[in-house]
Amino acid sequence: MVFWEGYVSDEMMGTFAPIVIYWLYAGVYQLLPPLDRFRLHTRKEEEQKNLVPMATVIKGVLLQQLIQATIARILFLVTGSSSATEKFVQPSISVQLIQIFVAMVAMDTWQYFVHRYMHQNRFLYRHVHSQHHRLVVPYAIGALYNHPLEGLLLDTFGGAISFLISGMTAQTAVFFFCFAVIKTVDDHCGLWLPGNIFHIFFRNNTAYHDIHHQLQGAKYNYSQPFFSVWDRLLGTHMSYSLVAREEGGFEVRPSKD
Repeated sequence: MVFWEGYVSDEMMGTFAPIVIYWLYAGVYQLLPPLDRFRLHTRKEEEQKNLVPMATVIKGVLLQQLIQATIARILFLVTGSSSATEKFVQPSISVQLIQIFVAMVAMDTWQYFVHRYMHQNRFLYRHVHSQHHRLVVPYAIGALYNHPLEGLLLDTFGGAISFLISGMTAQTAVFFFCFAVIKTVDDHCGLWLPGNIFHIFFRNNTAYHDIHHQLQGAKYNYSQPFFSVWDRLLGTHMSYSLVAREEGGFEVRPSKD
């Protein structure tokens, strides 16, 4: 039994909970004090290098989430996961964990190849994917700042494919998509905070993705949001070291394997 049972359907939670979680989690990062001693880039760099104002970023994220919510509602209707019978056959915890792992692998695979192709295809990069790279210095609220077409192909379709391949129910999907959103926001937060559980358990993390947003790493570290397996297998992996800056914070120094 989950806390929302009897109040809202699993399908509604699966549609809107990830959106709420996005703004809550990104909002926490936004409301934190400057924390200059943990930043991967200085505030001056963020102001000078980023090519789009935050107001535009927020509008872009809201548009993507509107598209995602629409597709999610259609997906749940088509799969018929709201049937009364299915409500009482929720898989065991172990089965759900396996389904979530399968969904993670499926999402990583889809996003790696689509993301890499958007860099290799000059038209797609110039007219679509470059919008995300206007944030040269990433921050949490901008995690889903993409061109609408990229948001549809990379994130929305990637989520739908992960849901279908894993065979998870709408209830399990609530936990998976909320986790995926939190991880994505964290990867773009621009902070290397001590004790961050994502930095401990995932090599694909804030510093790993920060490299990709920099000029010298644009052709590397395509993997997102969970593992770095495809980068390692296909020669697009770039490792890094964290070096303390004299003025505070860290510098991510890439080093080709």
